[in-house]
Amino acid sequence: MKVLVTGAKGQVGTDMVLCLELHPIQYQVFGYGRPDLDITDVIQVAKTFEQVKPDVVIHTAAYTQVDLAETDRDRAHAVNAIGTRNLVVEAEKIDAKFVYLSTDYVFDGQKETPYSESDRTNPQSVYGKSKRAGEEFVLSLSSKHFIVRTSWVYGKYGANFVKTMLKLEHEGKALNVVDDQFGSPTYTVDLAHLLQQLIDTECYGIYHVTNSGSCSWYEFAKKIFEVAGKQVQINPCTTADFSRPAPRPAYAVLEHEGIKLNGFQDLRPWQEGLEDFLSN
Repeated sequence: MKVLVTGAKGQVGTDMVLCLELHPIQYQVFGYGRPDLDITDVIQVAKTFEQVKPDVVIHTAAYTQVDLAETDRDRAHAVNAIGTRNLVVEAEKIDAKFVYLSTDYVFDGQKETPYSESDRTNPQSVYGKSKRAGEEFVLSLSSKHFIVRTSWVYGKYGANFVKTMLKLEHEGKALNVVDDQFGSPTYTVDLAHLLQQLIDTECYGIYHVTNSGSCSWYEFAKKIFEVAGKQVQINPCTTADFSRPAPRPAYAVLEHEGIKLNGFQDLRPWQEGLEDFLSN
């Protein structure tokens, strides 16, 4: 099975490539980072598909600078929406399966119970709207798609909340962390393994994929330092205490109906994923 991975140098993409490369008999992996493939370039995308002729496309490349997107709207839309459309069109021409990595930001965060795959989307930020536009292109143009929404992702490759907390710990100052935003921390390795399972099936549709359980950012930070064996003073604060350009969903916990109804094993608790990550 030929698998083309976009964003292969990014946080999820790197672990996705590594995960597939553990099975060289089963998969032939073609990983493309931004320097190798500009997904906003229609001609370059077409040439790449002509050369590789993938059976599966796992699209993890994205514009992810949430706050900058508020003023860089055109670029965010070009990458997350138009770039996705370019890839989907070429994938459909050759009957390839298409995996689109999406986000909890497609929801407004106003619910008090986990969002299911069938809940109405209502993105509040430019980033969220651009990712939802990408979803809509996948839904309308691909006959073999997996739309995978995830949240609070961290891993070995790239910047993330866990690394930021550990870096700030070295400064020896008290930390203020918001305690009124809730979600599910998701380890990239666990996410990649579930994506691998998906592409071996024809169980197409929308999936919510995060580690099990939920917490606030404050609770997440406390657990990071507890597992790392660090003594840090952490103070809970509110979202209103931080002035940021892009609105964040206050409640972004995702229900895993797609995983359960299609017979996949749910991801382990987020605490176990964090312990595994820090131990490695």
